[in-house]
Amino acid sequence: MSAVSPKYSVPPNTTIGHVHLRVSDLKRSLAFYCDLLGFELIQLYGDEAAFVSAGGYHHHIGLNTWHSKDAEPDTREGVGLYHLAILYPTEKDLATILKRLRAANFPRIGASDHGVSKALYLRDPDNHGVELYWDRPEADWPKKSDGTLDMYTKPLDLEALLQLAD
Repeated sequence: MSAVSPKYSVPPNTTIGHVHLRVSDLKRSLAFYCDLLGFELIQLYGDEAAFVSAGGYHHHIGLNTWHSKDAEPDTREGVGLYHLAILYPTEKDLATILKRLRAANFPRIGASDHGVSKALYLRDPDNHGVELYWDRPEADWPKKSDGTLDMYTKPLDLEALLQLAD
């Protein structure tokens, strides 16, 4: 790809609106994203696709079996999506979903404190990486002496987080 000029910067208020995942079993994926994580089913397209969201948005996550029905789970090797990240509005909300995951005996929940955020890591039924996280207020983000971000990965204290849950 050749260089493009002049230099362009994405507008500061730009957001990533949704992710669309290939899944092998739509019902199983809906059970994970809706029944467990709590997303709302917005629209179902037969038994091939569904759109789910938080708060009535048209969709945050699209799920389809158009090219993947009954396919083998995703692998962690090779190119492709590393994970999708779901941003929770408050630390208490992150604590509440952790409590829900534990009550459901959800296996293998990873957790990290990145300085700028606290994150939980899981795998969906098709082995897609899913990050559930809360951002600290920007004023609390760790900074280097030159003012740039100093993100890190440290263990997250899950028991302390759970103390905030409903």
